[in-house]
Amino acid sequence: MFANLTGWHALIVLAIVLLVFGATKLPGLARSLGQSVRILKEESKNDEPAEPAPGTIAIPVVSRPDASRPS
Repeated sequence: MFANLTGWHALIVLAIVLLVFGATKLPGLARSLGQSVRILKEESKNDEPAEPAPGTIAIPVVSRPDASRPS
C-alpha cells in the first residue's frame, strides 16, 4: 500500500501539516502524540491477566454471543 511513496510525498504531507496546524502548534501536537504512544505502550505491557490472590477461587467468565436473546 505504501510501497510507491517517495521522499516527495513525505515533503508534500509535511507541507500540508504545516499549513493546517501552523508552526506554533506542532510542538504541542508532537508532545501529545508522544505521550499517547507512551501510554499505549504502558497499557499494552500491563495487559497480562492478573494472578488471583492466594487462597481465593478463580471463577472463569464465559460469555455467549447470543446471551441477549432468550431461547
